Amino acid sequence: MSHRRDQRSSRAALFDDIEEGGLRASSSRDVDEHGNEKAIESLQDRVSFLKRLTGDVHEEVESHNRLLGRMGNDMDASRGIMSGTIARFKMVFEKKSSRRMCKLVVCFVVSFLVICYMLRVLFHYLYG
Repeated sequence: MSHRRDQRSSRAALFDDIEEGGLRASSSRDVDEHGNEKAIESLQDRVSFLKRLTGDVHEEVESHNRLLGRMGNDMDASRGIMSGTIARFKMVFEKKSSRRMCKLVVCFVVSFLVICYMLRVLFHYLYG
């Protein structure tokens, strides 16, 4: 195996500059190297662009995580307030005297709305 490698390396050394018109080979290498350099520069530009893009995405994700964390805390706080309010309503409606008071308030509100409606109809009839 090493004999083959030595043979290939010696052939490469002998025929390095000799390919169908020696100058043509060296100019094609220059073109290839120039093309490779352009490709490397293009690749570096793309990599730096992707790096900036992923950095921006990371910042955006962190910002959204903070926003969602604050929103979750606010939701927990509002859930606690709602639980307290519901517990108070339950306590009010469990007492008989409170139920009577609520029924009385509802009756007054309904009668007030009926009287307002009747007065509106009456004023519209008299002045309309």
